[in-house]
Amino acid sequence: MEELDLKELFSMFWAKKIQIALLIAIFIVIGFIYSFVLLEPKYQSTTSILLAGSSSSQDGENTGITSTEMTLNKSLVSTYSELIKSKNILSEVIENLGIDKSEGGLKANISVSEVEDTDLIQISVVDADPTLAQRIAKEIAIVFIEKVANGVYKINNAQVWDAAEVPEVPYNINHAKDLLIFAAAGLVVACIYVLIANMLDTTVKSKEDIERKLGLTVLTSMPLCDFKNTETRKSKGGRRA
Repeated sequence: MEELDLKELFSMFWAKKIQIALLIAIFIVIGFIYSFVLLEPKYQSTTSILLAGSSSSQDGENTGITSTEMTLNKSLVSTYSELIKSKNILSEVIENLGIDKSEGGLKANISVSEVEDTDLIQISVVDADPTLAQRIAKEIAIVFIEKVANGVYKINNAQVWDAAEVPEVPYNINHAKDLLIFAAAGLVVACIYVLIANMLDTTVKSKEDIERKLGLTVLTSMPLCDFKNTETRKSKGGRRA
C-alpha cells in the first residue's frame, strides 16, 4: 500500500464514517447480548488459611511460634496448596455437603494460591450458586485443617484466617467493561475494513493518484460540470422572468 499522509488518512476514514459507526454499533449490540443474556453469572467465595502453629512449654503455657516452626510452615505452603485439591479432601467435602458434583468437576471450580512472602493460602471456589460457593470454600478449609491435624502430618499448624462469605455480585460480569471491549474490537475491525477497502480500490480520484500510479505529470485538469442541474436552474429562471 502506498504511503499516506495524515490528511489523506483522515479523509479516507472520514469518507467511511458511516460504515465505521455501523460496525462499532453492531459490535456493541453483540457485546450487550453477550454480557446481559448469554454470559452465565458465576460467584466466587474465598477463604484463607494461615500456617502459624505455636509451641507450648512443658507446663502447657503457650510460648509463641519458633523460628524452626516458621521455616517448617514456609516449606509446607506449596505442599498444602496441592493437598487442598487432592481427591482425599474433595471426596470428603462432597460427602459432607451432599452435593451432586464429581471430584473432577469440583476441582475445576477451585483455585488455590499462595500469598507471596506470607504463610497464607487462599482457597477460592466458583459456582453459579453464591451460597453453595461459600459452603464449599468453608468446608474445604475445615476438612483440610482436620486432615493436617489428625492425618498423616499430625501438625496443628493450620487455622482459618479469613472465613468464606456469601458473594453478593458475580465475579465474572462487568457490563461496562464488556461493552467497552466490544466497542474497541468494533473500532479495530472497522479500521481494518477501511484499510483493506482502500487497498482494493483502484479508481482514480485525483490528479495526485495519476501522478503516483503512472509516474506522469498532469499538465491540466477540467472541472466536472453538472449540465442537467444547470439546465434546470436556467429553465426555472426563465419562467420567473
